[in-house]
Amino acid sequence: MIEAKTKRKTMVIEKTKNRNAGNFGQYIRLILNIIVAIVVLFPLIYAVAMSLKPASEIYQNSSTIFTANPTFDNYLEVMETAPIGRYVLNSFIVSIVIMISQIGTAIVAAFAFHFLKFRGKAILFSIIMSTMMIPGEATIISNFLMVSGWGLSNTYIGLVLPYLTTAMGIFLFKQAFSTFPMEIYESAHIDGCSDLKFIVKILIPISRPVIGALSVAAFLSSWNMYMWPLLITGSDEYRTVQIGISMLNSVDSQSMVLMIAGVVICMIPSLVIFFFARKNMIKGLTTGAVKG
Repeated sequence: MIEAKTKRKTMVIEKTKNRNAGNFGQYIRLILNIIVAIVVLFPLIYAVAMSLKPASEIYQNSSTIFTANPTFDNYLEVMETAPIGRYVLNSFIVSIVIMISQIGTAIVAAFAFHFLKFRGKAILFSIIMSTMMIPGEATIISNFLMVSGWGLSNTYIGLVLPYLTTAMGIFLFKQAFSTFPMEIYESAHIDGCSDLKFIVKILIPISRPVIGALSVAAFLSSWNMYMWPLLITGSDEYRTVQIGISMLNSVDSQSMVLMIAGVVICMIPSLVIFFFARKNMIKGLTTGAVKG
């Protein structure tokens, strides 16, 4: 009896130690996560705090980030100084067109590479994947010469033309289709189902996570484009929000707070989209991955 009680006490002590050790590890991870979150979010917090400061406080010697007299006049001034609404509309048009085009072309291309049989399929897929290793800056001049030579400068078509498809999207959809049974496609084909109907009725519904991931990635990358819209646009009618905000900058403190306020306005759509679509984005990026 005494030995049994001793063993029971020993087990209780060991369980308590393990529980305390587990709780301590959780506290350490929580603290580290909080520190990382503060470091990552600090630029955003700093931008919002600066945009709420009066222009007279920008260059004051103050160690505080937040102001005692917050004001939204900077945002109102941005709306009056530049046609920010037009810039935002242009960015939405460009981003949505690029997003829809990349999803459509990626699905069709991935379907062809996975389900169809044609000569040179592996070589062609390798060539497409190799384009992911070429930085966009290396082709921007040739793209500009081509688009301007076609007379598409300062147009919506010129803004979206070089970005209508993406090798990364083709790769993501092909990975998602790799787990799809080939027998289902062959049965549907025997029953008279066309390839387009098979894509619309079967592949698109099962590819929603990948579509969500590519939608967010395509929209954000298009929304944040700077060099290409700067080269291809020359009037407020087609300028995107990134170019419009940079034009608010000058040498005085008033323009500094206006530009910061414009940056905050520019970040709002990206943050909202990422907040609501982050789960689909993570799920889509891990589709087809090896789990174990």
